[in-house]
Amino acid sequence: MNKLLVLTALAALFVLPGCAQQKNSPSFDEVLNSRRSIRNYDATKKITEQEVRTLLTAAQEAPSWANQQPTKYYVAISPEKLAAVQDLVGSNKDRIKNAPVLIVSTYERGKSGFFRGNPANEVGDGWGAYDNGLSNCYLVLQARAMGFDTLIMGMRDADKLRALFAIPENETVMAVIALGYRAAEPVQPRHRPFDDVVKFY
Repeated sequence: MNKLLVLTALAALFVLPGCAQQKNSPSFDEVLNSRRSIRNYDATKKITEQEVRTLLTAAQEAPSWANQQPTKYYVAISPEKLAAVQDLVGSNKDRIKNAPVLIVSTYERGKSGFFRGNPANEVGDGWGAYDNGLSNCYLVLQARAMGFDTLIMGMRDADKLRALFAIPENETVMAVIALGYRAAEPVQPRHRPFDDVVKFY
């Protein structure tokens, strides 16, 4: 009888975690294929601060120039901050009105793309924007892996966002990212022909 109990316990240790992982963790292909820019959010579903912390911890794993990690995030999760940011995203306001979290993404200038204080090549501070985009890519993919949806918005009032979050002058405000749950299934957009964007030599 004791042997049976031990074998059952061992089976639970090895089998159940795998089942849980299969149920809760989509494959990378599933994440890529289901991620969409969502413009209609479910007002009944919320996201906790801890979930946002988990999400942004994953975004920190993104590569950056010489590991400078120039990206910063400012999270609007309180009703007051959410309402304030909603007023600063232009025509996207109505599209993201039910998103429970809005994230302002910035990068510190003069870090990525520099060597001993001088631009390493002609791109210069553009490498900061590049690194910011990599971090945001990790963010939106991890969000989808966690069951969330996102919309990256370039239409925003940078000056008012800077004042709202006391963002330092040496940071460039890049985007506001809505985070929530889709209210409906979006249509998959068409992509350019593969041969238009990829050349082999």
